[in-house]
Amino acid sequence: MRGNIAAIVLVLLGVFFLLTNLGLISISLREVLRVWWPVALIAVGVALFFTPGKGR
Repeated sequence: MRGNIAAIVLVLLGVFFLLTNLGLISISLREVLRVWWPVALIAVGVALFFTPGKGR
């Protein structure tokens, strides 16, 4: 599952950069990260919560 999530993130980043370079969207990555960085912390926490541990 971890590999699938990494692949999805890379595809989404690629699509974002492609659309930005083509001029179809005009969103600054700096602004997006400035506002939405806590979502990354939440996603990591949720992923750690659902990752099976060694001792379980």
